[in-house]
Amino acid sequence: MNFFSIQDGALIFKRRKETLRITGWGENSLRVRATQNPVFTDNDWALTMPAEHKAEIEIADDYAVISNGKIKARINIFGKIKFFNQKDELILNEYYRSVDHGGEPKPNLDQVTALRKIAREFKGTASDNYAITARFEPNDGERFFGMGQYQQPYLDLKGCILELAQKNTQASVPFLISNLGYGFLWNNPAIGSVSFGKNLTEWHVQSSKQLDYWITAGDTPAEIEETYAKVTGTTPIMPDYAMGFWQCKLRYRTQEELLNVAREYHKKKIPVKVIVVDFFHWPNQGDWMFDTDYWPDPEGMIRELNEMGMKLMVSVWPTIEPESCNYKEMAERNLLIRTDRGAKVMQDCFGLVEFIDTTNPETQDFIWQACKKNYFDKGVSLFWLDEAEPEYSNPDFDIYRYHIGSALECANVYPVTFAKAFYDGQRMEGVENPISLIRCAWAGSQRYGALAWSGDIPSTFGQLRNQVCAGLNMGLAGIPWWNSDIGGFHSGNVNDPYFHELLARWFEFGTFCPVMRLHGDRTPRDKTKLGPKGGGSCSTGGPNEIWSFTPQLEEIMTKYILLRDRMQPYISAAMTEAHEKGTPVIKPLFYDFPTDEAAWKVEDAYLFGHDLLVAPVTEEGETKKSVYLPAGATWTDAWTKRVYEGGQTVTVNAPLEMIPLFVRDNDGILKLLNL
Repeated sequence: MNFFSIQDGALIFKRRKETLRITGWGENSLRVRATQNPVFTDNDWALTMPAEHKAEIEIADDYAVISNGKIKARINIFGKIKFFNQKDELILNEYYRSVDHGGEPKPNLDQVTALRKIAREFKGTASDNYAITARFEPNDGERFFGMGQYQQPYLDLKGCILELAQKNTQASVPFLISNLGYGFLWNNPAIGSVSFGKNLTEWHVQSSKQLDYWITAGDTPAEIEETYAKVTGTTPIMPDYAMGFWQCKLRYRTQEELLNVAREYHKKKIPVKVIVVDFFHWPNQGDWMFDTDYWPDPEGMIRELNEMGMKLMVSVWPTIEPESCNYKEMAERNLLIRTDRGAKVMQDCFGLVEFIDTTNPETQDFIWQACKKNYFDKGVSLFWLDEAEPEYSNPDFDIYRYHIGSALECANVYPVTFAKAFYDGQRMEGVENPISLIRCAWAGSQRYGALAWSGDIPSTFGQLRNQVCAGLNMGLAGIPWWNSDIGGFHSGNVNDPYFHELLARWFEFGTFCPVMRLHGDRTPRDKTKLGPKGGGSCSTGGPNEIWSFTPQLEEIMTKYILLRDRMQPYISAAMTEAHEKGTPVIKPLFYDFPTDEAAWKVEDAYLFGHDLLVAPVTEEGETKKSVYLPAGATWTDAWTKRVYEGGQTVTVNAPLEMIPLFVRDNDGILKLLNL
């Protein structure tokens, strides 16, 4: 009996209840799908860029092989898959434990056990959905990087268990790079988890119609990343203004309050490129308009800001309350996320609200048309898409239903569709390179101009340390536009010396992030109410401008804003590379130095572009920093101009006003920095 066939250029394996389909998909890459349903779905999820790629297929009596450039998959008669690179080295091996030898010609008898665990497991749930598990053998010494943003101090994810779900501060972007020379995309937006265990790698989703993943082989992390970008997309070109300093706080309550801040920056000749109107500048959630009681002349405000060289960004939430002018129509047209049971309430935040369903193209058009009329046509050019997970007060995904299916099987794609609504809308209006600041992302978000940030994190040194790894792993997961709230979001007291030190260190780190944005809900808060409803009924955080703290902090922050401004040509080159090739703007040291084994172990320093090595100070009271300088380059301390040969760890001074910074073989960059 032959279980193998070729259909439309794909290798098909059918045995008992399962159908397996493997195709070439992009260069040096394969896409693997499996189901126990009669047919596969036609949803490509993140893999939207190329069509299927021609691959070579060989079928024998008891195995089949499919090859595409540098990658090859071999399937035996039990359906077990092994993946090899162009050197015929095994890079990934499905996990199989059985009482027989699993169809292997040279079986590992240690794997012939009574466990009866198979690599691809389908357990029926409802209708034609399954709880699906995929298992792979572990490899000693293997390291995993990417997977998006998790609030933890680990760059290498080996040994970690990660939730595949979107939450405030957590962005599941399920693409990883292995130091064994492959990249792996879990191309499934269902709710689940992955365990990178010492004894087993296991992917699991609670409800889906099919297993779907993509794997590529490459000689370097850069080659793997660039191949991934070709199948999932790259960012637009970042406009010049967006590379400068962004001013933000929770929250400017009135038009005059915001303008007074902008005028003060302009008076001090401090270049602010973007200033932000945060939430509750609207009458009701879901109105998506300025409350004219507090923002009486948006067009005039925007004209004045433009004259000062500042762009205005406004906050847009996907929440809607029954009092909104848009609620009845959206509810009648089925443009809201539904609940299969229980009350319709999805979040308790300044009232009981529901979420709009951006997986529905009609919803995407509706919210854009509202925002076009009330913001874009008045001169607003930037949108802040908050609450983009969406942030359910009770994340019981089994009760929510979207236009494209139950939340259990598709919820992780929500931030992609939210960003798409504003990308498509602005493109139709002639905006060449739209940007949306957004609080979450999934695979493919980058192609819709998604600038992710790390959510509402506390103001602590521990959280600052976490952001280094979060930003690096987001970049490796294909989201090169990333930033965090400089200073953290929660509990930063403007009068506290601990926070002053933290803010200085975070500000330095933020200077060398893809986007530099000061934000936070500072304490003590101002609980004054300006009116009985809408934005007037909401309090605001303490002051969060660079002059709001101490003269020393203002001096430090001014210095780094001006440094950021001088670096624009350098940052622009990194942004162009992100657009053209998918290269992360901030990247681990191993990205450019893959043959340096020590570089793979560094988790507290990174490359900003290719020629700047940044080592943020993330410990309270730390005034010296040990930094590893990768082999194969000469490194110059940007502050002292001392030159070091790579391949060694050096200890440098790091007073409060100084972030350890090294320049790689480039006198031009030293002159640009002008430190």
